[in-house]
Amino acid sequence: MMEANMGDVINLKRFKKRNEKEQSARQADANRARFGWTKAERALDERRKNRAGDLLDQHRLDQHKLDDGDAS
Repeated sequence: MMEANMGDVINLKRFKKRNEKEQSARQADANRARFGWTKAERALDERRKNRAGDLLDQHRLDQHKLDDGDAS
């Protein structure tokens, strides 16, 4: 027959914290799947858009320079 051994001692506070952290991670995964990009991905996309707009603005011709060229 098997003997009944006592189980390992468990710190309940740590167990609760670990359980809450795992549940929070599962919720975060579900939200990422549901809502799309992570914050880092959104920030990267925003920086890329700003950079592209800045490059476009650097190549833009000023309107008053065009007006001066037409007058002569």
